[in-house]
Amino acid sequence: MVDTIYALATPQGRAGVAVVRISGPEAFMSLNSLCNGIRIKPRKTVLCDLYTEDGLHLDRALVIPFKGPNSFTGEDVVELHLHGSIAVIQKTLVSLSKIANFRQALPGEFTRRAFSNEKLDLVEIEGLADLIEAETEAQRVQALKVLSGKLGERAQEWRSMIIKAMALIEVTIDFADEEVPTDVSKEVLSILDNIIKDLDVESTGINVAERIRSGFEVAIVGKPNVGKSTLLNALAGREAAITSEQAGTTRDIIEVRMDLDGLPVTILDTAGLRDTNNLIETEGIHRAIERANTSDLVIVLTEDGKGLPEIKNPNTLQFISKCDEGSLKNGLSAVTGFGLDNLINSIKNKLGNNVQNQGIATRFRHKEAIDRSIEKLKEAKKFVSDGPAFYDLAAEELRQTAYTLDELFGKVDVEKILDEIFSSFCLGK
Repeated sequence: MVDTIYALATPQGRAGVAVVRISGPEAFMSLNSLCNGIRIKPRKTVLCDLYTEDGLHLDRALVIPFKGPNSFTGEDVVELHLHGSIAVIQKTLVSLSKIANFRQALPGEFTRRAFSNEKLDLVEIEGLADLIEAETEAQRVQALKVLSGKLGERAQEWRSMIIKAMALIEVTIDFADEEVPTDVSKEVLSILDNIIKDLDVESTGINVAERIRSGFEVAIVGKPNVGKSTLLNALAGREAAITSEQAGTTRDIIEVRMDLDGLPVTILDTAGLRDTNNLIETEGIHRAIERANTSDLVIVLTEDGKGLPEIKNPNTLQFISKCDEGSLKNGLSAVTGFGLDNLINSIKNKLGNNVQNQGIATRFRHKEAIDRSIEKLKEAKKFVSDGPAFYDLAAEELRQTAYTLDELFGKVDVEKILDEIFSSFCLGK
């Protein structure tokens, strides 16, 4: 028999309201135990008194039952909306532990049951995890898009097109010894080209989507004492980096994560670029150049308006530092604040253009599945082009493509990644 599980679904500690979630075949038994057998209709919120097994008044709470399969997990679910006292929460959990076949949920177990009961697919669960972790507006919007199942809808369209192509090929194979009135190769190739085009767009957009999840990197580079650390502190609104008139103060990369008008951004303060015999500083400079060239955007600070040949990154914005006042379009002063608004708007516009290329798929796991699908579809195209004698091979490649898409959504052979995904959830999720 499946256990009935329970857990605190809201953060630990004192709060105005705490939610304890219960799910399983005997979830409604908790109502008999805690609410003295009061009858509550599913999806109806009732204010009632809760009691311990000894008849001690525990709390006055809002109780909401959900009859499966119309619940988050697909099972019978009860939510107890308690006063957020640590003592109330603990006593409630202890009372639940004494009910037969009740146990505390493991991390992510509620969501795993939702997956097992086909309430959510694997991609939607990843979207749920991203929504819980979202810190910026862009992350929230992206997570909701994934959670809504839009990628699943697109995948179903691709799968239907693949099945149509397979059907056309199978007809030709089945009637190989008879006259087939129509050459299906042109139609099949057209279908495969359309799917490959769609998948290419998604594969390309994943890089941007992943950056939205993890944060865009913006590196500040320049010669020593040009004002890099001062600029970082000004953007962060705190003393995140040590500033000094002595050259070579910053030797390692300093990172500050911030929300830039809804975009998650990590600002990097790097070592000043110069020739030096100091081995530690040389290593810092090497790391600075390497990190800048792989960043999403580079802010080049100069005092003379000249560029830095070491920086090969094409996504670069150049500003003239220590312009305490004036009318220079690209002038900047981290001390007086002159030009800071222009800098921030330039960063937002540059990164905002990248966001427009975002796809529905968001993780490199998705990219791997999509890229494998593209490879198999291209192989199928090749076999179709080689003629009817190779149609059986083309059909097999298409079957493997459909299997790969099913694997992406957790419909087949995904046990190896389930534990990793669900372990990121809290006990009450």
